[in-house]
Amino acid sequence: MESVLLDTPAGIAARLGWDPRMSEHDRKRMLAKQLVASHLGVEPAAVRVERESPAQFGFHTELFAEVDGAEVPVRIKNTSFRGATVVAIADPAVPLGIDLRDASPDDGQLREMRRHSHLLDEADVPTLLAHWTRVQAVLEADGRGARVKPDHVRLDSPLKKGWVPDRRVSYRLADLSRDGWIITLAYGAIPA
Repeated sequence: MESVLLDTPAGIAARLGWDPRMSEHDRKRMLAKQLVASHLGVEPAAVRVERESPAQFGFHTELFAEVDGAEVPVRIKNTSFRGATVVAIADPAVPLGIDLRDASPDDGQLREMRRHSHLLDEADVPTLLAHWTRVQAVLEADGRGARVKPDHVRLDSPLKKGWVPDRRVSYRLADLSRDGWIITLAYGAIPA
């Protein structure tokens, strides 16, 4: 699998990897191992990445990492789209959300984005994509999943901050796009 380190805010590390022949689960585990190993200064072989058990039907499980049988205190977030995966790690106290899209969406994806968009000019596909990936990253960072509709997410006009009005928290937004992939990271305050 090919992978690249993404340019992220301080305190967060992320990698993009792609290989359509490799399963999504293998891609995200391999990328998480690389990130955690680099973070700890150990070999990737020393890192074990597992998936937590689902708490209930529809529960989105998180990855966790262990070294020598001890859990590593990092938050691991991941997202995949077709043959690509992005994994990010940060301090466990940092809310994270990531969204990944192809820079050339198909008609079905465009219909869904337009249905939930607040944009005046929905024919401008690059702007629509930028808006949609930010909305999805905020929803991921919020953590409530399908209980919050994309229509409820608000973004400031330079698309640098997003929030859901019923909560007193906002997320900074970082564009990590690369190699034909539109990638947005939403993140909360990073501990000093």
